[in-house]
Amino acid sequence: MIWAWLLNSVAVFATAKILPGVEIKNFWSAIVVAALLAIVNTFLTPILQFIALPVSILTLGLFALVINTLMIMLVDALVEGFKIKNFWWALVFGIVMSLVSGILFRVF
Repeated sequence: MIWAWLLNSVAVFATAKILPGVEIKNFWSAIVVAALLAIVNTFLTPILQFIALPVSILTLGLFALVINTLMIMLVDALVEGFKIKNFWWALVFGIVMSLVSGILFRVF
């Protein structure tokens, strides 16, 4: 579990450094962001996905990206050293972070 948290922290930090619309203060901020994303994705995301189920069905599941983006923006509002410029950068951040995280988990 700690290994996954560390890898996700590295993914957050690397993604923030890659994307110009995302700023992160230091690696400690990435650790906090990874922890809050895990907490939000564990408790809040399933509730929102259940509520948005009809919209998700109509959009063939693409609305899940919107929910993920909103959760990233929520973490942005909660963490002082983590800033995302707008909704679109949060969407790109979520996609790129998923790719980076997947690569890291395959390698390590």
